[in-house]
Amino acid sequence: MVLAQLGGSISRALQQMSNATVIDEKVLNECLNEITRALLQSDVQFKLVRDMQTNIKKIVNLDDLAAGHNKRKIIQQAIFNELCKMLDPGKPSFAPKKGKPSVVMFVGLQGSGKTTTCTKYAYYHQKKGWKPALVCADTFRAGAFDQLKQNATKAKIPFYGSYMESDPVKIAVEGVETFKKENCDLIIVDTSGRHKQEAALFEEMRQVSEATKPDLVIFVMDSSIGQAAFDQAQAFRQSVSVGAVIVTKMDGHAKGGGALSAVAATKSPVIFIGTGEHMDEFEVFDVKPFVSRLLGMGDWSGFMDKIHEVVPMDQQPELLQKLSEGNFTMRIMYEQFQNILKMGPIGQVFSMLPGFSAELMPKGREKESQAKIKRYMYMMDSMTNEELDSTNPKLMNESRIMRIARGSGRQVRDVMDMMEEYKRLAKIWSKMKGLKIPKKGDMSALSRNMNAQHMSKVLPPQMLKQIGGMGGLQSLMKQMGSGKDMMGMFGGGDK
Repeated sequence: MVLAQLGGSISRALQQMSNATVIDEKVLNECLNEITRALLQSDVQFKLVRDMQTNIKKIVNLDDLAAGHNKRKIIQQAIFNELCKMLDPGKPSFAPKKGKPSVVMFVGLQGSGKTTTCTKYAYYHQKKGWKPALVCADTFRAGAFDQLKQNATKAKIPFYGSYMESDPVKIAVEGVETFKKENCDLIIVDTSGRHKQEAALFEEMRQVSEATKPDLVIFVMDSSIGQAAFDQAQAFRQSVSVGAVIVTKMDGHAKGGGALSAVAATKSPVIFIGTGEHMDEFEVFDVKPFVSRLLGMGDWSGFMDKIHEVVPMDQQPELLQKLSEGNFTMRIMYEQFQNILKMGPIGQVFSMLPGFSAELMPKGREKESQAKIKRYMYMMDSMTNEELDSTNPKLMNESRIMRIARGSGRQVRDVMDMMEEYKRLAKIWSKMKGLKIPKKGDMSALSRNMNAQHMSKVLPPQMLKQIGGMGGLQSLMKQMGSGKDMMGMFGGGDK
């Protein structure tokens, strides 16, 4: 994953600082130098990195800090805030409103994934209740209309384009007028790209923009673009009024820092990041949770949101009741595996948990983990209801294990592996026994009713250590209890 390496380097620098007996000027400088090196290696622009280091040194004046102050926390918070500042232009982008027609124009170089991103953007809003439509005003690239048509048909989104008309301005105007008459409230115009910045490209963009009068211009940028990102973003902004940025191909092995420093060039926020080729591999970009995950601090609110998405409200009370009883069956394991697969890429979910980073789940391992979950589910499909609902591991004798192996086309050792995983998860689940169930029976209420004792039993030791032991965990629980997310713990509670 792009930036996983950067996040790992920054996390290690902070960890080394935390391991130091005394936090002095030397320790602080070593930590900042390590972070600076990591940012520069990830292609973040030099001036931005230098400014960040200067600002942190101004904020963290070790001589002025009284003995009682938690220097580690102050340094960590300063680094968190400065990274947020680097990625946040301080102003929100235009937000479309349901029922009111909005025109959104996409611009960017050829090969940045602009056409695919248009469809992802439309699909995301369609799922949220908008009525989107796509207009192909790219007459420069052969096959652009075919690609948009194919993507739009697959996502069941109306589209407009022409094989005969060569004037992109005319197509854009006709498409926008057509969909306004059809009461579409989100009209997305895909424009031409070029292999490099050309006067013709910018002139065409300007004409399409003047003719369609978009409410928002989105600049689409490939994460692998490197140090050229800043200059390119600036050139686009000088031609059209860029109001937001979407960074694509964040699932690759590129460094990615250059694309993020484009925020400074366009003075516009990153609103989404593309994390894969599929339609739903598209994430809302929120600065504070993103930086928190980058630093290995997790994103508890994002994690809870993911759970809300995959566990319907009517199923939540039942799941919580099972949790409080502490009785873990194979059927519950099957249901939870289904939920995990619905949550999206495992590495992405993994990085939302404090103490972990996406770097700990390399790309190959992520696919391997998903394949293993699917394998377990195939084996469980060959089990009887009695076996799925039993809490007695002794029920699974040799003949049953052999039958399941034959039925699922797997080896006996694969079934044994699955049983070991079941025992491991059952042990964790049993530690949640006696958990106080909220009256409403919903997940967000659960996070407020869990006590630190319960959480400390369940969390892996390295996660507990990263949070700051039992004291840090109690602080985290307090933040959750007051209705704030994990960000409050690191100076980012208020948006």
